[in-house]
Amino acid sequence: MTNMPFSKLISALGCLAVLTCAGAQAAAPKLLAELLPLDTPVRGEIITVIRPKEIAAYMAKVDEAAKNDPAWYTEFASKAKPGVPLPFDEKLGLTRAEYDDYIKLWAAREFRAIQPVVLQLTQARPGEWSIQVTGAGSAISILRYIEKEDIFKSPNGPLKRIEEIDADEASTLGGWTGHEWRFEEENALGRTKENFAVGKMKDGKFNMLVYRAQEVSAQGTRLYDKSLVIRFAPLAGAPAPKKP
Repeated sequence: MTNMPFSKLISALGCLAVLTCAGAQAAAPKLLAELLPLDTPVRGEIITVIRPKEIAAYMAKVDEAAKNDPAWYTEFASKAKPGVPLPFDEKLGLTRAEYDDYIKLWAAREFRAIQPVVLQLTQARPGEWSIQVTGAGSAISILRYIEKEDIFKSPNGPLKRIEEIDADEASTLGGWTGHEWRFEEENALGRTKENFAVGKMKDGKFNMLVYRAQEVSAQGTRLYDKSLVIRFAPLAGAPAPKKP
């Protein structure tokens, strides 16, 4: 984990932030204000999910089953909850005992901090807001939330609001709730997808930003693939999200 002094991270953030007149600023939109204070640097960290190495053998068997019967696998996977292990089926190539071991290993995954960052919610201009992030999280800094349209604007185009997130504890990032926006475009050159989500862990320990951008050529070659998961402490006194 990089040990950069907080003062230097704040300095770096200052170089990214858009300067505005404090007197002209309005209150931030609730969905952002409940996560970050306005114009105040907040410590955060980029995290990655570390799975037990033993799980690879089970995943290889499932991959093989998918290759052997792709039509069945595609239909089966499409009916499952996104981000959580598939339900048991003999056609997955695992015995019941192997599947149970797989689920135990999945539950043992770790969420490991790999780099510190600083976040700051700013007003870019009237009606537009941004979350400035230092270092490796800077891809998020170029997004602008247009409050009137409830979209995030990126160089690719508008990210439009999709269904709310209510992720199960068994999902990749654990149990969390949030809001998500998506941009998708496909043409003769290929396919571009960009997602951005903000939310809170159901146990109340962290707030989160999740960003994913992918670009694939018409021939199926992956041209660009960036994923970011940033967690940071909730606002003081903020209640934890209610569990369903």
